[in-house]
Amino acid sequence: MIARHARLFVALHVVSDALFGMAAFTLAYVIRFETDLIPVTRGYPPLSQYLAVLPLVALIVPLAFQIHGMYRLRRHRSRLDDFFGVFVGSVIAVVLGIVTTLYVQTYFLPIELKERGAFEVSQIVWGIFLLVNTFASYSVREFVRAIFERRWRAGIGLKRVLIAGSGDLSRLIADKCLQHRELGHQVIGFVDDRATGDHLGYRGLPLLGTLDEASKFLTSEQVDLLYITLPLEEHVKMLSLIENASRECVEVKVVPDLFQFIALRAGLEDFDGIPIISVNDVPLHGINTLFKRAIDVSLSVTALLAFLFPMALIALLVRYASPGPIIYRQERMGLDGRSFTVYKFRSMQHQAEEETGPVWSRDNDPRRTPLGAWLRRFYLDELPQLWNVLRGDMSLVGPRPERPYFVEQFKDRYPQYMLRHKVKAGITGWAQVNGWRGDTSIEKRIEFDLHYIENWSVSLDFKILWLTIVRGVFHLRAY
Repeated sequence: MIARHARLFVALHVVSDALFGMAAFTLAYVIRFETDLIPVTRGYPPLSQYLAVLPLVALIVPLAFQIHGMYRLRRHRSRLDDFFGVFVGSVIAVVLGIVTTLYVQTYFLPIELKERGAFEVSQIVWGIFLLVNTFASYSVREFVRAIFERRWRAGIGLKRVLIAGSGDLSRLIADKCLQHRELGHQVIGFVDDRATGDHLGYRGLPLLGTLDEASKFLTSEQVDLLYITLPLEEHVKMLSLIENASRECVEVKVVPDLFQFIALRAGLEDFDGIPIISVNDVPLHGINTLFKRAIDVSLSVTALLAFLFPMALIALLVRYASPGPIIYRQERMGLDGRSFTVYKFRSMQHQAEEETGPVWSRDNDPRRTPLGAWLRRFYLDELPQLWNVLRGDMSLVGPRPERPYFVEQFKDRYPQYMLRHKVKAGITGWAQVNGWRGDTSIEKRIEFDLHYIENWSVSLDFKILWLTIVRGVFHLRAY
């Protein structure tokens, strides 16, 4: 029942994205050629020429959103997440549209149709389509979000869920059910053999009874879905629960008790027909790596060209503000624990650690030069790291790299610390835009860095870049 509900939810989005994509493309034609907003210099193509492209648009918009993961139901997506997700998906759709129309024109159309401009789409129309489709698709998702939240608050269409077990893994499942409002889960409680003691449930959800009483609650509470989250040593009881649930036509989902080992997302692999659980899997691999690298290269080149004069001015100021080199080089640890040299504008006195050795930087550090304090305030000292990004040592977004000296201390003290190195280090990151940078809690930084790694997407990267400007450079409060 739950799976069917989720498939219906996704199907509705696919259909609406296709329909609104065609409507946005048609409106883009009207804005371009039927209004005076943008002067037309190369003639007016007939509307029929653009209507012929509509089937392609209906195909590429859902395909682009699928590539970007917009049809994966994720835990509490914010409105900002939805906006950037739709925007990046629309960008992918435009790229697919341009490539496909050029390919069709080059290899499939007869000469007479080429001369008439068949299947030719104005680049300005694609640009208008990007804006209109982003607005339309985002509006649809906000409308659907409002409908589901209203239904959920009214208690309509909820799926009743029972959780077998009451440990950390069971509580994690309960948290996810409460967060996934769009699926309409209603957790009625837990069953566990600890019900005979003084255990009191979780987040207002009761501990109904023992595992032996589960079959009774499946009927009396009209359960639609049973989550089994028992320890591996209780597999006999697990089999009994599955058998009882099957007799009552209740959907069963077994959650492997690997919670203590899984710090990142776990993936299911197939080894010649044998299911294998891949512990600490990450979404940033394969084609996703190419997408992220393409964004890094294009944006770093653009930024280096845009900041060429400011960087030259900063270099002159550093050179004459205090003795020492302009660029400060330091060894940092990046992807897969490999070291690289990071570049920064020097913001401290030359050889500041000559007597103390490696020490942690802090606010109002007396080793800073007056110019260095100003550079650090606006993070301008990190502009040379754009070269690290272009070289491939770093990414624009990712966990901040640390010095090997400190990594050796942290990796034993914080067991999950080295998981930060499963992706490239970044100039900015999820921890930094949420205030965890510099001399702050290591545990919190690990928590936010692992959240980023587990939930990576192109839209999340753009969101972090935007928040870096809003919260970091301009020191504005989050909104």
